[in-house]
Amino acid sequence: MATITKRINPNGETCYQVRVRLKGHPVQIATFKRKTDATRWGTQTEAAIRERRHFKTIESTRRTLADLIDRYLRDVIPLKGRQGKMQTAQLQYWRAEIGAYSLADVTPAMIGEVRDKLLRTQTNRGGLMNGATVNRYLAALGHAFTVAVREWGWIDDNPVRKVTKLKEARGRVRFLSDDERERLLTECRVSKQPYLLAAVVLALSTGMRAQEILGLTWDRVNIEQGRILLEHTKNGERRLVPLVGQARALLAAQQQSRIDASPWVFPGRKDKPVELRAAFQFALDRAGIADFKFHDLRHSAASYLAMNGASVAEIAEVLGHKTLQMVKRYAHLSEAHTTGVVERMNRAVFGGAAE
Repeated sequence: MATITKRINPNGETCYQVRVRLKGHPVQIATFKRKTDATRWGTQTEAAIRERRHFKTIESTRRTLADLIDRYLRDVIPLKGRQGKMQTAQLQYWRAEIGAYSLADVTPAMIGEVRDKLLRTQTNRGGLMNGATVNRYLAALGHAFTVAVREWGWIDDNPVRKVTKLKEARGRVRFLSDDERERLLTECRVSKQPYLLAAVVLALSTGMRAQEILGLTWDRVNIEQGRILLEHTKNGERRLVPLVGQARALLAAQQQSRIDASPWVFPGRKDKPVELRAAFQFALDRAGIADFKFHDLRHSAASYLAMNGASVAEIAEVLGHKTLQMVKRYAHLSEAHTTGVVERMNRAVFGGAAE
């Protein structure tokens, strides 16, 4: 029940202290200048406690966004592997911008203002942050709020859900033509960097990311069985990569010629993976290939798969994507395969009937 006690504060003013006591719940105390306000608060608080609404209300008022982010960084981010490093920086940005506000005061409008500020932020490359990157900032904060709602009971709703996500540009699809591919491989073969050819062929034949290739260790490579096991991928799941053809032959030769005990398939200095950026760019320049990045080798592999009849689902499995959305950009390259599927279905259903 709520009890109201009349008091005189140190300034000599009259005030009213309210105590709400209900069995099984901590005592709630508040002080007001007017008795009517004290009575109203006592009635509302008692009703909220009985309806099990009061705890979250108190938590969202008592906890700040900084508290939420700190706990998330401590308890959740360590479980995310490499992906957690980028999200840590994103969450630290939110903490610096609006971390001082209580969770109850963090509104969709406030988050939207920070979103718009991000769009005006200059990147290290001199341009402005794009919509896709800003959406990643929103996604990091949104998941932190989701955990606070579902698992910690700190707040009733996730305000990020009500913030409009930005339109993202269509994914880049730059892949090597047959002629470009041959020119690049020719330059890789004569490169002074001994690991460049194997790394490029591995990227083209498997669609592995640059970090997955350069971070590859020999204990994850099985030449005899023709497979690579990736333990740490961008989406946090294991992925089994087929190792066939020229890529398998090159790694087999590389394994046989090892002269040190380095665990890296592509070792560099000071027990770290090799740095191939400069050598790769030099090979591109000599081959006369413009507007191309190492990551585009992954796009090339996906494009070759599509043009050789692989379905969108099959490409997603090879590349290690959880959803099909990321690989739909290659769908137009498999039109001939799609037409073939429809033709086979029609022959099976209607036989050889004329049109």
